[in-house]
Amino acid sequence: MAQYVIAIDQGTTSSRAIVFDKSGSIVSTGQLEHEQIFPKAGWVEHDPKEIWNNTREVIGQALSKANITRHDIAAIGITNQRETAVVWDKTTGEPVYNAIVWQDTRTQSIVDRLAKDGGVERFKKTVGLPLATYFSGTKIVWILENVEGAREKAEAGDLLFGTTDSWVLWNLTGGTDGGVHVTDVTNASRTLFMDLETLQWDEEILDIFGVPKSMLPEIKSSSEVYGTASTHSLLREVPIAGILGDQQAATFGQAAFETGEAKNTYGTGNFIIFNTGEEIVHSENGLLTTLGYKLGDAKPHYALEGSIAVTGSLVQWLRDNLGMFAQAPDIEALAKKVEDNGGAYFVPAFSGLFAPYWRPDARGALVGLTRYVNKNHIARAALESTAYQTAEVIDAVNADSGVPLTELKVDGGMTANDTLMQFQADMLGVPVVRPVVAETTALGAAYAAGLAVGFWSDLADCAKNWQEDKRWEPQMPSEQRDKLYRSWKKAVTKTFDWVDEDVD
Repeated sequence: MAQYVIAIDQGTTSSRAIVFDKSGSIVSTGQLEHEQIFPKAGWVEHDPKEIWNNTREVIGQALSKANITRHDIAAIGITNQRETAVVWDKTTGEPVYNAIVWQDTRTQSIVDRLAKDGGVERFKKTVGLPLATYFSGTKIVWILENVEGAREKAEAGDLLFGTTDSWVLWNLTGGTDGGVHVTDVTNASRTLFMDLETLQWDEEILDIFGVPKSMLPEIKSSSEVYGTASTHSLLREVPIAGILGDQQAATFGQAAFETGEAKNTYGTGNFIIFNTGEEIVHSENGLLTTLGYKLGDAKPHYALEGSIAVTGSLVQWLRDNLGMFAQAPDIEALAKKVEDNGGAYFVPAFSGLFAPYWRPDARGALVGLTRYVNKNHIARAALESTAYQTAEVIDAVNADSGVPLTELKVDGGMTANDTLMQFQADMLGVPVVRPVVAETTALGAAYAAGLAVGFWSDLADCAKNWQEDKRWEPQMPSEQRDKLYRSWKKAVTKTFDWVDEDVD
């Protein structure tokens, strides 16, 4: 009998395959990074073929490290970077352009054009999202308008669009030879095209954007059998039975299944998801309304989300662009050499500001500098920026929900940084709690797939796996916290209105 579930985690910087057992513990992992392509300022791309090749390779790595075969795997789950858009030719299987990544800001002129009639919240009541470069809908429009022949091919029904879950699924189920073209409700809710009530593509919005419906995948639940891996795969005939966008998957992996539960993922960016249950809650404070999950034929669960564009990627930037340290975790050693930020504040608005501001005109700023500030202070200011941005989004969650969070469940790579986690607890004034299995994104996808095939019997069966690993209690006096937070908010205002007509 199959005793494991495998999750494919197609992320912003790498693709991974992780094998989980019944207790939700990691058995083995395969991981490969892919190239980050920056053709121009504000443009971020990935090579879809590299992503697919890496996905196949990491599946092999994970199986071989665990010394298991496809016969040991009950189901495959997929989780992914949600708004990154791939458009490919369904006849040849070739992408017509690189994947345009969620951080990419090239579509601002398309956003402005669409916002002329009704503003950036023109479609928000229907789709839960403001018009912004972040979401995949405008990226499809850019490809149709800027890649030679793409519009004609799309109108003829020859092109397919998908976020990277759909791209991986299509290839894994055979590609040009019978590939399944599907996405789940969580990814569909990040396009600007899905009606939150009907969970279907809104044809009127598609017409306004000029995107043919034939390009779009069929929308399914987050937990059902979509198809089986093709005969060319190491996982041939294994059912692919779960898809969740990465942040929803992390929420699911944290067992935050019930109304009022929340988590914060510290990755390339930060993403806070607050479960609002079966109710659609429209934010008054700069949050997104999104799908939390939908299990088979059951009613969908909705969520409020606070998306922060740059957190972990700021650490990468200090490492790669400035050469401040050799490995990302080294930033903590620098930050610990000083007692505070020395008056320096780093606002990493590299892609504008996401929640709760939604200011595409903002750009990164390092403010409060004096001769006293050294690289250790800058390292500390970079870490602190993650905690400040999170505090602003939690403020918005508390205001929208009317029920202040009493603790914050956290996951993702940056939660290994004790200095950051302690500062986060200090800034929030509530405990910060990390689970034993920090790979909650992949675990959530595994749960969704396992539930669909009976590997786990129900949500309670998954929830009992959750275990606390570490807890940080707030220690900072409230007067000190308020002073730091006030200065941060002032720093944020210095990034506004940077981009105008003649500045890229």
